[in-house]
Amino acid sequence: MNIGIDIEEVKRFEKYVKDKDYLERVFAEEEISYCMPKKNPAQHLTARFAAKEAVWKALSAKNKKLIITDISIKNTQSGKPEVYIKNKRYKKIDVSLSHTDKYVVAVAMAF
Repeated sequence: MNIGIDIEEVKRFEKYVKDKDYLERVFAEEEISYCMPKKNPAQHLTARFAAKEAVWKALSAKNKKLIITDISIKNTQSGKPEVYIKNKRYKKIDVSLSHTDKYVVAVAMAF
């Protein structure tokens, strides 16, 4: 079992909300579509980024070739975040996200 954790400041991502090139470089199309209509898209982008970082940290010991853009986070109908690696559901990892107005934290546990 491996664990990854990441904490990010929402303020850091506020500037990226209008930077289409950055968004397309870092986030999957579904992640952008999910985050942008939200009341505070920066907060949701930050949560996705933190989750991707936590997943990368949890899996990097097993897969040295994994890069952050290979990872995407999608929500189930109930809102639970799920991990996708290269567009395939990765069932051997759980991720949990939490945020305030200023900070986001993500934890990933790989089995």
